[in-house]
Amino acid sequence: MKKEEKIRKNRHFRIVYSRGKSFSDEILVAYVSKNKKNINRVGVSVSKKIGKSVVRNRVKRLIREAFRVNRQKFKVGHDIIFVARAKSANSSFSDVQKSIFNLLKRAGVLKEGV
Repeated sequence: MKKEEKIRKNRHFRIVYSRGKSFSDEILVAYVSKNKKNINRVGVSVSKKIGKSVVRNRVKRLIREAFRVNRQKFKVGHDIIFVARAKSANSSFSDVQKSIFNLLKRAGVLKEGV
């Protein structure tokens, strides 16, 4: 993902947490907020409760890759933060991908006909 497609600053995370709507399932929580840009920006948060750094980094890579591969299927103009839950540590790529689709469909970010 390009640099401008990532949410990195703490204040941007706080804005999405406070203004955005949350959607959750057993693997992930998604916070979605509209932005005034022509792209989607994505942030990933994985708590130290999930596991050691190797596990946390794997979960972050899975989430980012699942979003990157399918980004054409999402409407543009949103800031999205994914927060990993404990079950994500043992999840496969397909589980994470299904979870992202489910959450973003409920959030109204998924394009029609997908």
